[in-house]
Amino acid sequence: MTVRDLRDVLREHGDAAPPPNPARHEQVRARIGRIRRRRRLLATGTAAAAVAAVLGVVVLPGGPGQRGNTTVAVDSAATPAGDTPTPKLPETFTAPDGTVYRRLAMTSIGATGSRKATVTIPVTGKPLDVAGVCTPRGEAPSGIQIRIDGRPTTNGGLICARGRQPQRRLEPLTVPAGPDRATITFDTTTHGSTCGRPDPKNPCRPVTPERVPWDLAVYEWTPPQQPVQPAAPKAFPRTSAGWKLADTGTGTWPGKTSLTFRVRGDGGQIGLDAVCTGDLGARLWFRYEIDGKDTGAASGCAVWEKGPYPMAMTLFKSRKGKPMTITVKPFVESSVEGRPIRWSVGLFRR
Repeated sequence: MTVRDLRDVLREHGDAAPPPNPARHEQVRARIGRIRRRRRLLATGTAAAAVAAVLGVVVLPGGPGQRGNTTVAVDSAATPAGDTPTPKLPETFTAPDGTVYRRLAMTSIGATGSRKATVTIPVTGKPLDVAGVCTPRGEAPSGIQIRIDGRPTTNGGLICARGRQPQRRLEPLTVPAGPDRATITFDTTTHGSTCGRPDPKNPCRPVTPERVPWDLAVYEWTPPQQPVQPAAPKAFPRTSAGWKLADTGTGTWPGKTSLTFRVRGDGGQIGLDAVCTGDLGARLWFRYEIDGKDTGAASGCAVWEKGPYPMAMTLFKSRKGKPMTITVKPFVESSVEGRPIRWSVGLFRR
């Protein structure tokens, strides 16, 4: 199975109903209050990153499975009955943009026995990713806490959501500069329960995540000598769910560092949304300023290649009788060196 095939498999999983938002343990608590938070979709289809700002920021529901983890690149095989999944994490592989991944260490956590696994890796200064392959079980998602030398990471974690097929995840891993080795601890310990709502019309009920088996690996990657320019993002629809497209702006990361919209002061609502292309497109984020002041809001970018428009707008309210300037600033939480991301931001009015 090719890397492209595996990406298609992951997108097929994303077309199913989104899972309830799981408790994300210590790595989330370490990030509460920071705008660098990854959005997870709730079972109701509502985006989980609503932010309060002076002008009122909310997040509009978007298409399930359209905003999630970055490119998946692992080998696959059939999964027999038992605790250990058989999809493999290869020693090396090449991503669609020509980036070469090299495995530094691998381990596994079964559905029984120890809930923790530890690996020690050399730190060469190259970007690192954690790859995880899981076999979902039960109704609730299960997650992995990741620690580096005993400290929770800030780049998020790995989540195994509902579904029948093995799922593959690839997440950035940021190791502090200095030491030439680092100890990575994976922990599937859970605390309490999460909200289970298979039918959005039914009330939420407590569900305890079941243990699932994981194959895990740490990779370092080397981008191609000549960066591959991604295709332009798909055009925003002219209208969507009662919203009309009023303006757009585009750019490439790294490169263009801001985009400014002038908005008339009619007291109406404004919706901002972003789509990206590139293997690491889902790792691009956006901050928002109003008349030069940070709103505290941040949102991720959808890698929209097929399916319906994955609408997940960040909303603001314009001021009656007074125009304002909205500045959008892209940023990344981890290295994307040598791997350009093309982005497009749309401004919608209602």
